[in-house]
Amino acid sequence: MPLTKAFAAASATSALAPFQVDRRAVGPHDVQIEIAFCGICHSDIHQVRDEWGGATYPMVPGHEIVGRVTAVGGHVGKFKAGDLAGVGCMVDSCRTCANCARDLEQFCEKGAAFTYNSTEMDRKTQTYGGYSSSVVVDEAFVLRVSPKLDLAATAPLLCAGITTYSPLRYWKTKKGDKVGVVGLGGLGHMAVKIAAAMGAEVTMLSTSPSKEADARKLGATGFGLTSDDATFARLRGHFDLIIDTISAPHDYNKYLGMLRIEGAMVLLGVPPTPTPVAATSLIFGRKILSGSLIGGIAETQEMLDFCAEHGIVSEIELIPVQQVNEAYERMLKGDVRYRFVLDMKTL
Repeated sequence: MPLTKAFAAASATSALAPFQVDRRAVGPHDVQIEIAFCGICHSDIHQVRDEWGGATYPMVPGHEIVGRVTAVGGHVGKFKAGDLAGVGCMVDSCRTCANCARDLEQFCEKGAAFTYNSTEMDRKTQTYGGYSSSVVVDEAFVLRVSPKLDLAATAPLLCAGITTYSPLRYWKTKKGDKVGVVGLGGLGHMAVKIAAAMGAEVTMLSTSPSKEADARKLGATGFGLTSDDATFARLRGHFDLIIDTISAPHDYNKYLGMLRIEGAMVLLGVPPTPTPVAATSLIFGRKILSGSLIGGIAETQEMLDFCAEHGIVSEIELIPVQQVNEAYERMLKGDVRYRFVLDMKTL
């Protein structure tokens, strides 16, 4: 296969710059996708700058990939040339362990093959992500994308969408449930949209009063200003479920106090330091503090179908790939509503 145009980081301190990826030829079970759009996830910044450790360079980020199928292998049955398709955070797993058998490939006991800064299951071949013009992926890890949805705004569903959909589904969110969403960013705004579409009464919990208007436009019916301690007293024992998307340090105990008896709080953000949790915050009320990581392939497809049914996409700013380094800096300042998406036609 010809070399594929891409943008890559050569080191943890270098800017992303033009690069070429040697993609594999299309095998019997493979799908080749011409990438139209790729979302920028905050984890791209963490990995490009090796803030989580273990980075491998050159690194081509990007795991919110959508585009059109251009070729399929001889044994592929689910896709054909011309179909809209997507690739999320994984491109393979062992497919045989207990977790894979439960459609929880993200928790593969042998370690999933992630879309970039990882290796294929051979543990030798480096994976390169969606900041590129095309990608080749086994059909088992390719997702159908509905033509009903704006394609560019669909890209962030492959990470932000599934990351918020999965805990809402796991905790069986239904009409009338009271759901709190902590933080209105790339993840938080998707949590509001999806929970509202499930019929929940959604309250945005934010330190910024300026977020209230946007939250209500996205589907929230309530707002709590968490920089005001009176909010925690007013909403004490109120929520069935809290989705916490914040990656900055904050006091989990205060939010646990907002849960009803046997309510759950799910962590999606990753603060840089451990957060103390008092045993009494959980014991009094038999409350649950949990975490969640993306979702399996079947659940990701379910999420895409749900979003197509309800007309849900991400709120995005579409930019040329040449502005990716500027976008990273703007994201660190919180200067995006609510997700950057790269137009890969500009590559």
